[in-house]
Amino acid sequence: MRAQSMLLPLAAILLTLGCSGTPLKIPTEPMRQNEELLGTASGSATGIMLLQLIPIGQNDRFTDAYQEALLSVPGATRLIDVTIQEDWFWAWLLNGYHFTLTGTAVRPK
Repeated sequence: MRAQSMLLPLAAILLTLGCSGTPLKIPTEPMRQNEELLGTASGSATGIMLLQLIPIGQNDRFTDAYQEALLSVPGATRLIDVTIQEDWFWAWLLNGYHFTLTGTAVRPK
């Protein structure tokens, strides 16, 4: 009986720990005088909610898309004029969330 009474709090703790992502703070200040434009950068990432309960790649998709966008332009250190788009799709056992981030890449001169 004691093992059963510990099961619910343990399950709650595991679910809570599994549902945390990395906060993404996008620098929004305009281009500085000591920076140069590199061009358009774009990145995307997809997260899935399996059975409406299990997140797969869901929590970090924003950060992953931002990092992919930075890596798409060699030398980029940050993005300005950022736009985001999210598309959803549904299947029998899961929901998918495709996040796309586009911006202008800049770097110090």
